[in-house]
Formats: sequence, structure tokens, C-alpha cells
Amino acid sequence: MVKEIRSLPLATLDDFSVDSRNVWAAESCLRRALEALFDIGRHILAKAFGKGVSEYKEIANELQHAGVLSNDQTILLRTLAGYRNRLVHFYHEVSTQELHGICRDRLDDLLQIKGAYLTWVRTNPDKVDETL
Repeated sequence: MVKEIRSLPLATLDDFSVDSRNVWAAESCLRRALEALFDIGRHILAKAFGKGVSEYKEIANELQHAGVLSNDQTILLRTLAGYRNRLVHFYHEVSTQELHGICRDRLDDLLQIKGAYLTWVRTNPDKVDETL
């Protein structure tokens, strides 16, 4: 999803917003990327620690408690949870300018959490079922 967002014309707000399909593609890809991060986090908690968590911000807290995320990463993931909720429930409040800025300047936040998950998986092979 990050790759798809980066393929959009993000250089300027005018480039981005000249075609409304760019805005809709960015919103969809960003929402899906955020939801994927939470789905993976939820999967780690369930499969490695036997914890069932449904609320996005609680996923972040439980991942920190389990040693998957650092304090800074937890704060970031909680912030991403709030943004995901805005995209889904208050989408009418997310302006094209705001969406453009996030897609242009903040995608590395998603990659930071992805990196934390990959680091945890690599350092905890005993908690990962390779047969799946």
C-alpha cells in the first residue's frame, strides 16, 4: 500500500488534487495499510501470547507490554490508531490537504512499525509458526 501511495503525484497539493482519483486511491491505500498493521499486531498477540485484543489503541499497549514495541513505537501506533479511526468514522473531516501531507511526509511512520514487527519476528523465531 505504501508503494501504491508513493506512486501517486505527491510533489505538490495541486498535482495530487487535480484528479480526484488520486485522493480516493491515497485514502483507500492509507486506510488499508493502517488496518494491516493492526491486523498483524493482533495476530502477533493472539498467536504468540494468547491475547485477544479488539481495540486498535489497546493493540499498541499490549504489544508494548509483550516487548514487541518500544515506548516510542507504542505512542506512534496509538497515534496511527486514532488516525485510522478518523479515516473510517470521520472521513468527512479529513481534508485533501491533510491527506496529501500525510502521504507525502509521514509514510515512514508505517514502515517504522512494520520494521518493529519484522525485528520481533526475527528475534523470536520460537514464537512464530513457520508452517503457516
